[in-house]
Amino acid sequence: MKNALEIRWHGRGGQGAKTAALLLADVAFKAGKFVQGFPEYGPERMGAPITAYNRISEEPVTVHSNIYAPDYVVVVDDGLLESTDVTQGLKEDGAIIINTEKEKEALLPLLHDYKGAVYTLNAKDISMKTLGKNYPNSPMLAAVVAVSGTMEQEVFMKEMEASFRHKFAKKPEVIDGNMKALEMTFQEIAGA
Repeated sequence: MKNALEIRWHGRGGQGAKTAALLLADVAFKAGKFVQGFPEYGPERMGAPITAYNRISEEPVTVHSNIYAPDYVVVVDDGLLESTDVTQGLKEDGAIIINTEKEKEALLPLLHDYKGAVYTLNAKDISMKTLGKNYPNSPMLAAVVAVSGTMEQEVFMKEMEASFRHKFAKKPEVIDGNMKALEMTFQEIAGA
């Protein structure tokens, strides 16, 4: 679709890729954008590969299909790089963002000669520091916003805080931890 930012997420069931895609759609909608956020499942079980999608636009979104030529790809589980061509159709003027503990250079041979920008983020480390558990979806969500520039950081942070306050009203520590994870991710991406 012309003038729409298209994002494809790759993860495993239970890692939060679907939730992150739906959160991004919700936040972008609240920021005044036209959006789509939807998952595609294989065998629906914990740990099975899943794909999720976002379309974000200033104009109404009229396309209702999977995304075959994304502007950005988010890989929540770097283990998928060995079994899935996550770069398939990825535009070279876009970028791929990978959650990994590995150095970027170690991953490049798994990216099928992709020539565009490659960002790596240790979302596990960020979530362990801020939430005490491995929840990679919040850091990866902030990473795609930071890399794509789909909305201003301040707008994103404000809408995410409102969303977290609604969802975790009785767990203020979860709100604070997620907000710190988002902030830490923006700092890491800015320093990359």
